[in-house]
Amino acid sequence: MAPKTASSSRLVLDLLRPAKRSTCECLHSEPLNRRIPRQYRNVSTAAPQLSEMEVDTDLPPRWSHTPSAMKAPVRASPPRQGAKPLQINTDQRKLDEVYVKFLGRGGDKMLSEETKWLAVTSKSFDHGRRGFNDRLAFFGKRILELQCSLGLLSVSDAAIFLKDKDKDPHGREPFRHPAIESVECLIGGAHEWFTHHKQLASIATQYGLPEVIRWHPKDPERLQASGADLVYAQAVLAIIGALALEQGGAVANRIAKEKVLVPLGLKRDWKPKGDLAGPSSSQR
Repeated sequence: MAPKTASSSRLVLDLLRPAKRSTCECLHSEPLNRRIPRQYRNVSTAAPQLSEMEVDTDLPPRWSHTPSAMKAPVRASPPRQGAKPLQINTDQRKLDEVYVKFLGRGGDKMLSEETKWLAVTSKSFDHGRRGFNDRLAFFGKRILELQCSLGLLSVSDAAIFLKDKDKDPHGREPFRHPAIESVECLIGGAHEWFTHHKQLASIATQYGLPEVIRWHPKDPERLQASGADLVYAQAVLAIIGALALEQGGAVANRIAKEKVLVPLGLKRDWKPKGDLAGPSSSQR
């Protein structure tokens, strides 16, 4: 009975003993080849935003309404009592008619709808929440000043643009040459006169821009005292700048010359000074 008891106890010990790990190489390499998936955690709770190319077409255009996120729950100041607000144009057809009058036939199709409204919107309108034309006007002013300088340099007789104080009091005649005949126009008052905001405001009035410009004057009953000339001139410059961005510099230069500078009295047939100096140099 002793050998039978020893064999049974050994069997029990073998069952309680932990099993040996297999020495197969394939089993050892399996945990190394197994990829543990990474755990990602979303730390942002913001709603996904649309990219620049994904536009929500359900919303009305920016120029026609104030974005809801830019509206304050209460007014910062109470409305003025007794002041009749200025009537602001909201008719697209009326705006297109003004662009045709200003830019010529097809002028209502030279700019996009958003840009047409942006060019005639001042910063004072709706606190600038619908966009405004400051940057377009800055670009258009550079174009108009350049074309004004080129136009003054092309004038053959510079005496008509010189002030009395710019002329020599003793009647002395300086050296003259066709290539530099009109340089004195740039240091006189002609350049400032053609680019002054009062002259540009008169051009804007001729084309009917004040009827479609969107702005909030400080005193609707006194537009001139509220800076109407500056607002009208800025709209003219903004349209020129918008044309340069969407139609190119050649179109903007032509509009600045034909629709602004020429009606103000600058000479129409602009010719480079090299063409004027050619015959005199060939005769020598």
